[in-house]
Amino acid sequence: MGPTATGKTDAAAQCTEAFSSSIISVDSSLVYNDMNIGTAKPDDAFLSQYPHHLVNVRHPNDTYSVADFYDDCTAAIRDITAEGKVPVLAGGTMFYFNALEHGLSNLPKANQELRAAITEDAERTGWPKQHERLAALDEGSAKRIDPMDAQRIQRALEIVLSSGKTVAEHDVHRKPPISNPMFKVALAFSQRPVLHDRIERRFDIMLERGLQAEVEGLLNQGVDPQASSMRMIGYRQMLEYLQGDLTYEIMKQKGVAATRQLAKRQLTWLRNQSNVLWWMDEGLEAVSFPLLIDLIQRNLELLLINHT
Repeated sequence: MGPTATGKTDAAAQCTEAFSSSIISVDSSLVYNDMNIGTAKPDDAFLSQYPHHLVNVRHPNDTYSVADFYDDCTAAIRDITAEGKVPVLAGGTMFYFNALEHGLSNLPKANQELRAAITEDAERTGWPKQHERLAALDEGSAKRIDPMDAQRIQRALEIVLSSGKTVAEHDVHRKPPISNPMFKVALAFSQRPVLHDRIERRFDIMLERGLQAEVEGLLNQGVDPQASSMRMIGYRQMLEYLQGDLTYEIMKQKGVAATRQLAKRQLTWLRNQSNVLWWMDEGLEAVSFPLLIDLIQRNLELLLINHT
């Protein structure tokens, strides 16, 4: 686990080199086909060498909920463990990890018409105003969700408006936590400016590699600008630029700022978790991976002994 741009993908790949394992992506952005540059998706050569479950499993116009992830991931975990391998879960979508460890409410499925109406209203009034609307309908969810977290505000509003029940009221029919023992490692940096620099460099690389052309291509292929996938960081800002709402420089600044805000939320979530081993390193260069893998190997053996 860890905030964006900390090297989780490379660390997972090193795990497959060290012991018999199979990687499951825990990243809500990597599920979409043809959305490669803005998601920092590993290229085809990397995925061929280190296959990932739950990558490229949805069209950008489709939704992929946390319930979809729970079902797909638990099935993959069962298959991998049945083969005698270790599932390595790698990614930064923290509420996916939370669903596996703590279970998941039986929430209603996505309602595209209602979702579009909420988005349209938010475009007129702003997401903080939608957060206020949510607070009036589901105070508990509003307290847990950042006023600028558009995706989670939208989903919580969608749930309460479509069902008449708060998210907490759906907790009565939860999907259970996974039974597998879990060893949790968080990759992070001892100096926050190091992470900020990495985030900015990565966004620059995305622009150099053709993020604009990727977004234009998606639109030409018929991807709905209002689709959930197009609200992801990078795509949302580039879409605003293409629509003439932002200058190129402001688009870049907003993309970097949104990524930093995401990293801050990820770190906040991680700090509130129990039994997490923090791997703090200023560089996370390849030379660090042997030490990390050795640590994982030793703790994994202890975990399996205690579990049996």
